[in-house]
Amino acid sequence: MKIYLATGNLNKKREMSELFPNHTIVIPKDEGIEFDPEETGTTFYENSLIKASALWNIVHSPVLADDSGICVDALGGIPGIYSSRYAGPDFPKGRADGTKTPQSEQNRFIIEQTNKALSSGKPLPPGTYPNGPRSARYVCAMVLYLGPERLYVAQETMEGALVETTAQARGTGGFGYDPLFYLPELKKTAAELTEGQKNAISHRGKASVIIKKIVTELLEK
Repeated sequence: MKIYLATGNLNKKREMSELFPNHTIVIPKDEGIEFDPEETGTTFYENSLIKASALWNIVHSPVLADDSGICVDALGGIPGIYSSRYAGPDFPKGRADGTKTPQSEQNRFIIEQTNKALSSGKPLPPGTYPNGPRSARYVCAMVLYLGPERLYVAQETMEGALVETTAQARGTGGFGYDPLFYLPELKKTAAELTEGQKNAISHRGKASVIIKKIVTELLEK
Protein backbone atom coordinates (compact mmCIF):
# COMPACT_ATOMS: atom_id res chain seq x y z
CA MET A 1 0.00 0.00 0.00
CA LYS A 2 1.14 3.53 -0.73
CA ILE A 3 1.25 5.84 2.26
CA TYR A 4 2.17 9.49 1.91
CA LEU A 5 4.67 10.87 4.39
CA ALA A 6 4.23 14.55 5.18
CA THR A 7 7.84 15.67 5.01
CA GLY A 8 10.55 16.79 2.66
CA ASN A 9 13.24 15.20 4.83
CA LEU A 10 14.92 12.30 3.01
CA ASN A 11 16.36 10.96 6.27
CA LYS A 12 12.85 10.64 7.67
CA LYS A 13 11.69 8.94 4.48
CA ARG A 14 14.52 6.42 4.81
CA GLU A 15 13.72 5.71 8.46
CA MET A 16 9.99 5.38 7.83
CA SER A 17 10.58 3.08 4.86
CA GLU A 18 12.58 0.85 7.22
CA LEU A 19 9.87 1.02 9.88
CA PHE A 20 7.06 0.27 7.39
CA PRO A 21 8.74 -2.28 5.08
CA ASN A 22 5.45 -3.67 3.75
CA HIS A 23 4.33 -0.32 2.39
CA THR A 24 5.52 2.17 -0.20
CA ILE A 25 6.40 5.41 1.55
CA VAL A 26 6.06 8.42 -0.72
CA ILE A 27 6.96 12.01 0.13
CA PRO A 28 5.42 14.98 -1.71
CA LYS A 29 8.52 15.77 -3.79
CA ASP A 30 8.43 12.22 -5.21
CA GLU A 31 5.29 13.23 -7.09
CA GLY A 32 6.18 16.86 -7.72
CA ILE A 33 3.85 18.14 -5.00
CA GLU A 34 4.77 21.47 -3.47
CA PHE A 35 4.44 21.04 0.27
CA ASP A 36 5.64 23.44 2.94
CA PRO A 37 2.88 24.04 5.50
CA GLU A 38 3.49 26.61 8.22
CA GLU A 39 4.00 24.78 11.50
CA THR A 40 2.19 27.09 13.91
CA GLY A 41 1.51 24.54 16.66
CA THR A 42 2.89 24.76 20.17
CA THR A 43 3.30 21.01 20.65
CA PHE A 44 4.72 18.10 18.66
CA TYR A 45 1.20 16.72 18.23
CA GLU A 46 -0.23 19.98 16.90
CA ASN A 47 2.52 20.36 14.30
CA SER A 48 2.19 16.72 13.27
CA LEU A 49 -1.53 17.19 12.75
CA ILE A 50 -1.00 20.38 10.74
CA LYS A 51 1.32 18.56 8.34
CA ALA A 52 -0.89 15.47 8.08
CA SER A 53 -4.09 17.34 7.34
CA ALA A 54 -2.38 19.68 4.86
CA LEU A 55 -1.08 16.78 2.78
CA TRP A 56 -4.33 14.80 3.04
CA ASN A 57 -6.19 17.80 1.63
CA ILE A 58 -3.98 17.48 -1.46
CA VAL A 59 -3.78 13.70 -1.98
CA HIS A 60 -6.94 12.38 -0.21
CA SER A 61 -5.07 9.19 0.63
CA PRO A 62 -3.62 7.78 3.87
CA VAL A 63 -1.01 10.12 5.29
CA LEU A 64 1.62 9.65 7.96
CA ALA A 65 3.15 12.67 9.64
CA ASP A 66 5.45 13.06 12.56
CA ASP A 67 6.90 15.96 14.43
CA SER A 68 9.91 15.29 16.55
CA GLY A 69 12.77 16.96 18.33
CA ILE A 70 15.10 16.93 21.28
CA CYS A 71 14.17 18.38 24.69
CA VAL A 72 16.94 19.24 27.15
CA ASP A 73 15.84 19.26 30.78
CA ALA A 74 18.41 21.79 31.97
CA LEU A 75 17.07 24.19 29.33
CA GLY A 76 13.44 23.70 30.28
CA GLY A 77 12.73 21.61 27.18
CA ILE A 78 14.59 23.74 24.63
CA PRO A 79 14.81 23.36 21.65
CA GLY A 80 11.77 21.06 21.56
CA ILE A 81 9.50 21.70 18.59
CA TYR A 82 12.09 24.13 17.22
CA SER A 83 14.88 21.52 17.06
CA SER A 84 15.33 21.70 13.30
CA ARG A 85 15.25 25.52 13.31
CA TYR A 86 17.21 26.07 16.53
CA ALA A 87 19.97 28.68 16.16
CA GLY A 88 21.32 29.08 19.67
CA PRO A 89 20.22 31.08 22.70
CA ASP A 90 19.63 34.24 20.69
CA PHE A 91 17.36 32.43 18.23
CA PRO A 92 15.80 29.47 20.11
CA LYS A 93 12.87 29.39 17.67
CA GLY A 94 15.03 29.85 14.58
CA ARG A 95 16.17 32.86 12.63
CA ALA A 96 13.52 35.31 11.50
CA ASP A 97 14.54 34.99 7.85
CA GLY A 98 14.10 31.23 7.99
CA THR A 99 17.77 30.50 7.30
CA LYS A 100 18.71 26.96 8.33
CA THR A 101 21.58 26.83 10.78
CA PRO A 102 24.16 24.12 9.88
CA GLN A 103 23.81 21.06 12.10
CA SER A 104 27.38 21.43 13.36
CA GLU A 105 26.49 24.88 14.67
CA GLN A 106 23.26 23.63 16.22
CA ASN A 107 25.24 20.93 17.99
CA ARG A 108 27.73 23.46 19.32
CA PHE A 109 25.01 25.82 20.49
CA ILE A 110 23.05 23.19 22.37
CA ILE A 111 26.12 21.92 24.24
CA GLU A 112 27.31 25.43 25.07
CA GLN A 113 23.87 26.51 26.24
CA THR A 114 23.47 23.42 28.40
CA ASN A 115 26.92 23.83 29.95
CA LYS A 116 26.22 27.48 30.70
CA ALA A 117 22.90 26.64 32.35
CA LEU A 118 24.49 23.95 34.51
CA SER A 119 27.41 26.16 35.57
CA SER A 120 25.22 29.16 36.46
CA GLY A 121 24.36 27.82 39.89
CA LYS A 122 20.64 28.21 39.21
CA PRO A 123 18.45 25.27 40.25
CA LEU A 124 17.26 22.98 37.50
CA PRO A 125 13.64 23.35 36.40
CA PRO A 126 11.24 21.22 38.47
CA GLY A 127 10.95 17.65 37.30
CA THR A 128 12.70 14.31 37.29
CA TYR A 129 16.10 13.76 35.73
CA PRO A 130 16.44 10.05 34.94
CA ASN A 131 19.91 10.44 33.47
CA GLY A 132 21.28 13.20 35.68
CA PRO A 133 21.47 16.94 35.12
CA ARG A 134 22.30 16.46 31.43
CA SER A 135 19.10 14.47 30.86
CA ALA A 136 17.44 14.93 27.51
CA ARG A 137 14.94 13.09 25.42
CA TYR A 138 13.84 12.79 21.86
CA VAL A 139 10.06 13.11 21.40
CA CYS A 140 8.01 11.98 18.42
CA ALA A 141 4.30 12.58 17.82
CA MET A 142 3.12 10.46 14.89
CA VAL A 143 -0.26 10.84 13.20
CA LEU A 144 -2.00 8.47 10.82
CA TYR A 145 -4.50 10.69 9.01
CA LEU A 146 -7.35 9.10 7.09
CA GLY A 147 -9.59 12.14 7.01
CA PRO A 148 -10.75 15.04 9.19
CA GLU A 149 -12.91 12.76 11.35
CA ARG A 150 -10.60 9.75 11.30
CA LEU A 151 -7.10 10.06 12.67
CA TYR A 152 -4.84 8.28 15.12
CA VAL A 153 -1.87 9.54 17.10
CA ALA A 154 0.96 7.99 19.10
CA GLN A 155 3.59 9.93 21.04
CA GLU A 156 6.77 8.32 22.37
CA THR A 157 10.18 9.27 23.73
CA MET A 158 13.76 8.03 23.79
CA GLU A 159 15.52 8.95 27.04
CA GLY A 160 19.21 9.81 27.24
CA ALA A 161 21.63 12.59 28.08
CA LEU A 162 23.80 15.08 26.23
CA VAL A 163 27.54 14.57 26.12
CA GLU A 164 29.62 17.25 27.85
CA THR A 165 31.51 18.62 24.85
CA THR A 166 31.20 18.47 21.09
CA ALA A 167 34.54 16.66 21.07
CA GLN A 168 32.71 13.74 22.71
CA ALA A 169 30.29 13.43 19.81
CA ARG A 170 30.49 9.91 18.39
CA GLY A 171 29.08 7.91 15.53
CA THR A 172 28.24 8.43 11.89
CA GLY A 173 24.73 6.97 11.81
CA GLY A 174 21.42 8.73 12.32
CA PHE A 175 21.12 12.46 11.80
CA GLY A 176 20.54 15.71 13.65
CA TYR A 177 21.69 15.69 17.26
CA ASP A 178 22.28 11.91 17.35
CA PRO A 179 26.10 12.07 17.82
CA LEU A 180 25.55 14.13 21.01
CA PHE A 181 22.75 12.00 22.43
CA TYR A 182 24.20 9.43 24.83
CA LEU A 183 22.29 6.33 25.89
CA PRO A 184 23.68 5.27 29.32
CA GLU A 185 22.23 1.74 29.24
CA LEU A 186 23.92 1.00 25.91
CA LYS A 187 27.02 3.17 26.51
CA LYS A 188 26.64 4.50 22.98
CA THR A 189 25.34 7.61 21.28
CA ALA A 190 22.30 7.34 19.06
CA ALA A 191 24.62 7.81 16.07
CA GLU A 192 26.58 4.68 17.02
CA LEU A 193 23.56 2.39 16.83
CA THR A 194 22.77 0.23 13.85
CA GLU A 195 19.57 1.05 12.04
CA GLY A 196 17.90 -1.96 13.64
CA GLN A 197 19.05 -1.04 17.14
CA LYS A 198 17.88 2.52 16.78
CA ASN A 199 14.50 1.61 15.33
CA ALA A 200 13.88 -0.76 18.27
CA ILE A 201 14.29 1.92 20.95
CA SER A 202 13.90 5.30 19.30
CA HIS A 203 11.02 7.70 19.81
CA ARG A 204 10.04 7.32 16.16
CA GLY A 205 10.47 3.56 16.21
CA LYS A 206 8.25 3.08 19.27
CA ALA A 207 5.56 5.40 17.91
CA SER A 208 5.63 3.58 14.59
CA VAL A 209 4.99 0.21 16.30
CA ILE A 210 1.72 1.58 17.65
CA ILE A 211 0.72 3.14 14.34
CA LYS A 212 1.67 -0.02 12.41
CA LYS A 213 -0.82 -2.01 14.50
CA ILE A 214 -3.52 0.44 13.56
CA VAL A 215 -2.51 0.33 9.89
CA THR A 216 -2.70 -3.47 9.98
CA GLU A 217 -6.11 -3.53 11.62
CA LEU A 218 -7.69 -0.80 9.50
CA LEU A 219 -6.00 -0.83 6.13
CA GLU A 220 -4.69 -4.35 5.53
CA LYS A 221 -7.89 -6.35 5.99
